Amino acid sequence: MGLFDKLKAGLARTAQQFSERFEALVERADTPAQRSRPIDVDTLEGLEELLIMADVGVAATDEIVEAVRTRARHGEGLRDLVKQEILRIFSEVDRPAVNGGRPHVTLIVGVNGTGKTTTVGKLASQLKADGKSPLICAADTFRAAAVDQLQIWADRAGVEMVRAREGSDPAAVVFDALAASKARGRDTVLVDTAGRLHTRTNLMNELDKIRRVAEREVAGAPHEVLLVLDANQGQNALTQATQFNQAVGVTGLVLTKLDGTAKGGIVIAIARKLGIPIRFIGVGEQAEDFGEFDARAFATALVSGNPGAAG
Repeated sequence: MGLFDKLKAGLARTAQQFSERFEALVERADTPAQRSRPIDVDTLEGLEELLIMADVGVAATDEIVEAVRTRARHGEGLRDLVKQEILRIFSEVDRPAVNGGRPHVTLIVGVNGTGKTTTVGKLASQLKADGKSPLICAADTFRAAAVDQLQIWADRAGVEMVRAREGSDPAAVVFDALAASKARGRDTVLVDTAGRLHTRTNLMNELDKIRRVAEREVAGAPHEVLLVLDANQGQNALTQATQFNQAVGVTGLVLTKLDGTAKGGIVIAIARKLGIPIRFIGVGEQAEDFGEFDARAFATALVSGNPGAAG
């Protein structure tokens, strides 16, 4: 089963009520007679309620419903209209990852429990499979368990890891990792940072120190700051993203646990509010359950049960 199929299965399993009610709206709105006239108020209200229920958020919901209201009479079906609006929201924040600098330095940040350490391991595995030569920097020096977990992922992927004694200065570990990457000819460094909340001033200052060390040692670094969010946290994930972006300047998002109880729409809400591209998603525990975010596949999985409609 491919990543798209796992995403579709996860959303279908955890948002069955949404799927069933959306299908009912589609059946009512997409009759030949209905397509030739304005969509009825009950259908619009039902769509609005469903999108809010799916954590799409008020702003994005208003935009989608208004687009359906104004364009439905031109013969376009409800499913296609909703899908097009979701894709439009994603297209407005889409921008390529920054290339440049050797090694390419990526900081992975977020609160504890979002799957941050696992994300580093999966990303390293994917980069290695793509022909890159990543090196992992274990800059979370406060949780020995996190470093040990990361070492297991590094060993599994055949990727080197730089670690330090528990309680060491994280910025010093980053310095050592960058020096090691240059000496060993590695083209990518993934920095796993300690979980933190933006309200913890000392931890945010520590993250800023890590950034400054990376910038001093490698031109343009850090080239990416990826924030890992647990999609199951719904609107709380949106709050985290807003606060982290203000504090450290996030360049991309990783949405994990989309195979859990996530309603899925939070992905749209985050893109709409923050204007930050979603780089990767996770839909399971294995390395192959992680990959680049595909907006079209996501929109299709949310509004259609047919994987063949992804194109």
